[in-house]
Amino acid sequence: MFALPASVRVVLAVEPVDMRKSIDGLMALVRGAWGEDVYSGHLFAFVSRRGDRIKVLTWSRGGFVLLYKRLEAGRFRLPPVDAGAQAVTLDATQLAMLLDGIDVAQVRRQPAWTPPGRTGT
Repeated sequence: MFALPASVRVVLAVEPVDMRKSIDGLMALVRGAWGEDVYSGHLFAFVSRRGDRIKVLTWSRGGFVLLYKRLEAGRFRLPPVDAGAQAVTLDATQLAMLLDGIDVAQVRRQPAWTPPGRTGT
């Protein structure tokens, strides 16, 4: 669904968001609560109180893009979050799994390979 370069961050709101918020309302959350640059090209994701709706906001070539998805059955399974965090950063694979309804917390990822003699990051 998405082909995102590694430089693009995906920031997911930890607290539920009112899905009546439009682009401007979501922008205010990104700027005010997170202190993020809404024009960075990063993706900012928000889940509804019931957990069956998600909005993803991003800036692209002179305008905002807002993706909205509603699950007909079930809820989006959010990744584990540190206590007190306002948002969590995902990668493109985790976002795709989230949007497909996969429980990211139950997925185990193999450690990244590093060349011999180098330490991992």
